[in-house]
Amino acid sequence: MSEASESDPAVVRQKLNIDTAKIKWSALHEHQQIECVIAVSTALDLIDVACEFTFDNHEQVKAWMEQEKITKVSDEQAQQWKTEDCELWAVVVAPWVLVQEPKPGAS
Repeated sequence: MSEASESDPAVVRQKLNIDTAKIKWSALHEHQQIECVIAVSTALDLIDVACEFTFDNHEQVKAWMEQEKITKVSDEQAQQWKTEDCELWAVVVAPWVLVQEPKPGAS
């Protein structure tokens, strides 16, 4: 991406959307070990959250953290997802991996 397009929210959103995919929790184990996996509430749009991380919007990210709409994945949650062999939506916003359970009724 050119420098100009990296600052264009529409271009960033499109790239993040393309880079988002379903992945088995087991494939994220090593990332969980270094505590860089962030769980995103299904009340939020994963791409919206990824955009705020990309543009380093500390205030919005902090607000979501305070509301517990985004959290570091706990060991308990990780174990539950492992037991269930859960498939999650994921997108990388280095150094973070943002994950979200599929929304109810969505495939």
